[in-house]
Amino acid sequence: MRARDDLGAATADRAAVAALGAGRLVILPTETVYGLAADASNPVAVAAIFEAKGRPRFNPLIAHVADAVEAERIGVFDDRARALAAAFWPGPLTLVVPVRDRDRVCDLARAGLDSVAIRVPGHRRARAVIAAFGGPVVAPSANRSGRPSPTTYADAVEETGGAAAAAIDGGDCAVGVESTVVSVLNGRVSLLRPGAVTRAEIEARVGALDTGGEGHRSPGRLALHYAPDAPVRIAATAARGGEILLGFGPGSGDPRWSLSPTGDLREAAANLFRMLREADREHPAGIAVAPVPDHGLGEAINDRLRRAAGFVG
Repeated sequence: MRARDDLGAATADRAAVAALGAGRLVILPTETVYGLAADASNPVAVAAIFEAKGRPRFNPLIAHVADAVEAERIGVFDDRARALAAAFWPGPLTLVVPVRDRDRVCDLARAGLDSVAIRVPGHRRARAVIAAFGGPVVAPSANRSGRPSPTTYADAVEETGGAAAAAIDGGDCAVGVESTVVSVLNGRVSLLRPGAVTRAEIEARVGALDTGGEGHRSPGRLALHYAPDAPVRIAATAARGGEILLGFGPGSGDPRWSLSPTGDLREAAANLFRMLREADREHPAGIAVAPVPDHGLGEAINDRLRRAAGFVG
């Protein structure tokens, strides 16, 4: 059975590489969320991603590469960028650096910016497909723009499978929220989007982060984003008026609907988007979410919840 599964995976991976080479779209698993992938150098293929997702074209995409050597072919890394790459790649960290090769990541993928967002994903099959393809691949979340990101293969196919020429089932995403985005530009290091690599972990490598705004260089910064159709209310302790309560921690609501019954932030992150989607299907009247601590990975969870609720402040 294992040999048959391996053969099926290899066939799917080859189909994905061929589709990327033909300028087609591919559903690609990563450890963060499922992505809708395309050749980063091909403006027609990149445009197809924007069309499939209904994504605004001012929103830059992240170029996924197989290793740090490929990353430095498309971006300019200083010592602090290299320190972060060495500490957290492969993994859920995106670095925004000055662009080196404007052809390998086309202007549309970069939203016309002089910077490029780069990541080496932690998912083994994603890296293998990218390496076999032989170039950077842009892979924003495989959902319609503004919707919760898919963290299961079924949700990815439901959202954008009709636009993809190939799809890889890599299992459920281990992290469950999009990558941390850090810019290393003009001598400044700034956190643009929180994620599984925490603020404290970054500062331990490069010192205090700059508070200057470079948010336009990162995806996922729209005020209403990651949102189900049902209204989301945060900092709630009980459901009301037909809502479902997504609890957090011991004694917080129905254990079936708890982001983490034990109060584990990594479990909560892994469950967040899947539960928002399930609650949206079963309780369209509304979704209430219990308080989640704002430290560590909680910063990323609360960022996604505020944007799902349409409140950023």
